[in-house]
This record gives sequence, C-alpha cells and structure tokens, in this order.
Amino acid sequence: MIRVSVLYPAAEGKTFDHHYYTKKHMPRAGELLAPVRYEVDKGISGGEPGRPAPFVAACHFYFETVEHFAERTTVHGPELRADIANYTNIEPVIQISEIVS
Repeated sequence: MIRVSVLYPAAEGKTFDHHYYTKKHMPRAGELLAPVRYEVDKGISGGEPGRPAPFVAACHFYFETVEHFAERTTVHGPELRADIANYTNIEPVIQISEIVS
C-alpha cells in the first residue's frame, strides 16, 4: 500500500479556500483517481497549542500500488492541476510513501 500526500505549506500572503477544497476539489479527485481511500487535513497547530501550523492543508490518498496512482494521474492529473487555482495560490508539495506498518 502507498500513500500520496499533497501538502500545502503555510506562508505569508498565501490563501486557501478550505470549503472549495473539501466540497468540490477533493470529491472530484476521489472520483477521478479512485484511491482505496483519502483523507483531508486542515492545519491547526505546529506541534503545540498556539504555534502556527506549517501546512494550511494536506490530503492523503491511499493506493494499492504506485502504478495505479501513476496510471490515474496520467489521465486525470491535468484536470486536477488546473483546478488548483480555484482554491489556492500555494504550490503543493507531493510525497509518495510506502506504508510499512
């Protein structure tokens, strides 16, 4: 099993529309990418109360294989990347991880 994390770093002057992201973008991404499951995070703290969160948002997609993820993003990636401007001006950081336990 792999996890694809899409992270949106917090920075001065950056904006993020959580409502659009959770109600429009992510349901569409889930439909197109067909992961095993996905989760959405909204950053609230940087490890202790009162400390700013390093990421304003993140999502995590779970797939059986890297190949499944690659196949789906080859076909649907352009549509999903084009939608980013509708909810943020943050360049996302993407990490693919193997779930080991």
